[in-house]
Amino acid sequence: MKPDAIVRNGLWDQNVVFAQMLALCPAMAVTTSGVNGLGMGLATTAVLVASNVLIAAIRRLVSPEVRIPVFIALIATLVTLVDMAMNAWLHELHKVLGLFIALIVVNCAILGRAESFASKSPVGESALDGLAMGLGFTLAVTAIGLVRELFGSGTLFAQASLLLGPGFAFLEMTVAPGTSGMLLMVLPPGGFLVLGLLLAGKRLIDRRGSGA
Repeated sequence: MKPDAIVRNGLWDQNVVFAQMLALCPAMAVTTSGVNGLGMGLATTAVLVASNVLIAAIRRLVSPEVRIPVFIALIATLVTLVDMAMNAWLHELHKVLGLFIALIVVNCAILGRAESFASKSPVGESALDGLAMGLGFTLAVTAIGLVRELFGSGTLFAQASLLLGPGFAFLEMTVAPGTSGMLLMVLPPGGFLVLGLLLAGKRLIDRRGSGA
């Protein structure tokens, strides 16, 4: 595939959340704020890129009969390293995301890209695919988190400096000071509502783009 097609697939056409409808558990569970979504998305992106590269590099050495267990073992190792790194350098964010970092191991998107793309493609293309898919997932969960946070709390990227470090304080915004927001948006039904509205928006854009 051409690089621009790989990037477009990852960011839009085959977006993990909005097109393939994968990884909905973290998309719903950790997106009560934009910072949480951003943190989970970047962690998943790191694992996606690294796993795609490793699997593409060893694809000719692994027999088809054992490829899935090998892929899972590699992904689990990478997730453990990312989990330890976040615990060391982004400890506050690590406490917020908690168990969901470890659950990246069973993220359908990561194993799906390993099986459908990295195991059949060169290292360079696999790295780009992992990056594009990861950034597409990051954009999706961050968008869901920002909408839920905006209507649920009246803020955007609240506590970014606490969770990501002082350098991210510029992201913090209070859009509606003095308001308590809509409780529904920070509860699970709010996540499904926002996801449905964003899916509808994407479908509408796709239809207009195709002239349908």
